[in-house]
Amino acid sequence: MSSPLYTTPPERIAALHSIRDRHSGHTGATQRARLRDALEILGSVTTFEAMRYLDIFDPRPRKLELVRDGMDIFTLRRSDATESGERHSIGVYVLRKGGRHE
Repeated sequence: MSSPLYTTPPERIAALHSIRDRHSGHTGATQRARLRDALEILGSVTTFEAMRYLDIFDPRPRKLELVRDGMDIFTLRRSDATESGERHSIGVYVLRKGGRHE
């Protein structure tokens, strides 16, 4: 029996695309800005959402750079099915309340 495919709600995709469009380009700084804004606005971002909707090819280093810059982000793990029907463990980046290390 195949697992249901998780789908990001259309309103969330629109919000992520809006963030992506505010920060054009592909530099590390631009990608960090996209991820930072998404976390501050939405509270959490999955690695799949970052890749698909924020156009961040590999969100892991961008998250680590934001943590080094003082953002208080933790990672949860979740199992989601992809379009192929296979389940994968993905990261869910969550911004702690306040967002900055004390």
